[in-house]
Amino acid sequence: MKAAVLHANKDIRFDEIPTPQVEKGTVLVKVVATGICGSDLPRVHNNGAHNYPIILGHEFSGYVAEVGEGVTSVTKDDHVVGIPLIPCMECADCKAGNYSLCKHYSFVGSRQNGSMAQYVLLPESNVMKIDKSIPYEVAAFFEPSTVAIHALYQADYKDGGTVAVLGGGNIGLFTLQWIKIFGAKKVVVIDVDHDRLKDSVELGADAVVALCDEDYKDQLNALTDNRGFDYVFVSTGSTDAMKLAFEIAGNKAHLCFIGTPTKEMTFSVKEWENMNRKEFYLTGSWMSYSKPFPGKEWEMTDKHFAIGDLKVTDSMIFAQYPLEKTMEAFDLFTIPGKVKGKVQIIDK
Repeated sequence: MKAAVLHANKDIRFDEIPTPQVEKGTVLVKVVATGICGSDLPRVHNNGAHNYPIILGHEFSGYVAEVGEGVTSVTKDDHVVGIPLIPCMECADCKAGNYSLCKHYSFVGSRQNGSMAQYVLLPESNVMKIDKSIPYEVAAFFEPSTVAIHALYQADYKDGGTVAVLGGGNIGLFTLQWIKIFGAKKVVVIDVDHDRLKDSVELGADAVVALCDEDYKDQLNALTDNRGFDYVFVSTGSTDAMKLAFEIAGNKAHLCFIGTPTKEMTFSVKEWENMNRKEFYLTGSWMSYSKPFPGKEWEMTDKHFAIGDLKVTDSMIFAQYPLEKTMEAFDLFTIPGKVKGKVQIIDK
């Protein structure tokens, strides 16, 4: 088969390698669409791979090419998505259903070969049959969608409140959509990019606030009658956004950090005192799994993509490249501010 193989830093080659062979309990997936994740970028550009050579890619869809002995959940030609986390299923965290916290896991596309290839071999438990009405390019967004909805569960989200989403990238847009699906009194998306804010309105945001506006804090206060937000989701790794979340949270609010900071951050005494005085609940969210594996996050994504109230808009896909041009796709990210949306690798 053909594959985009990362041999060294900034060195992805379009190689011909042996096609994986099915074994008992495994499924061979013909990959059609793979999204480049932000976590893939340091693996390519900043010596971030666990080992070389490696095939990246963990946000993907395709169809079943072959099944191994004993596989019953999928059959040949089923449309499927890959579930990238391979937990050990034996540790205390796994037995409690906290698969994302497993310390003995493998991960498709980082610790073992992933989907930037014509085929990928997976355990049966890591292949999920999906509704055939969902286009492959949309289905490649399953994993980002599940990351977003997992944050709602982490924050113990209840409908009817006022909600702020800090960051209007794809994870933020999925967070917005899940909040609307679950029900909310008012959802406000906050970002520096006017195009992202326009996308947020298209997907149902009740209001948007641009951080480049001098009076953005006055706008936020007006939207909550100076009470602060009941829920705040931070989908970006911006330290400024995380600090702002502390400021705009209301009393007894629920804050959830989805994004990962990219640099060290500190809070002043005054900033941190917001948490004490408001008694808000602060949690992080990591990956997208629950019991029974892979969890309700994945089932809900399949259901709502199929019925159409969870959407991938044209603006959420920035560019699509054929498999042989994977290195060119990654080079897009070396141009500051160029990529706005998902870059996908397509191999139909």
